[in-house]
Amino acid sequence: MKATIWHNPKCGTSRKTLAVLEETPGVEVEVIEYLKNPPSAAKLAQLYKDAGITPQEGLRMRGTDAAERGLPDADAKAVLDAMAAEPILIERPLVETDKGVRLCRPQDKVHEIL
Repeated sequence: MKATIWHNPKCGTSRKTLAVLEETPGVEVEVIEYLKNPPSAAKLAQLYKDAGITPQEGLRMRGTDAAERGLPDADAKAVLDAMAAEPILIERPLVETDKGVRLCRPQDKVHEIL
């Protein structure tokens, strides 16, 4: 099984999720450091749709100016465009496998798609 993780190596939850993936037999892990290689707004829309959450639910609030910018109440397109332009606004980690997508907070949510 292939698993893609949108990863921030400075984030403890992201590191723990990556460790779960690496320790699971039969999982081939692709790591994308999303702060260096941000996903497009279209890719984010697909990830959130597949995860069953809204872009607003995937918005990182802590340590960002998302609230001050009114993003929690903005429409999906505005949120996705902001995330694509400033990937620090993306809550992490997102993991995608053939079984689906999860925002892995807490990291144990990754087991749902393995």
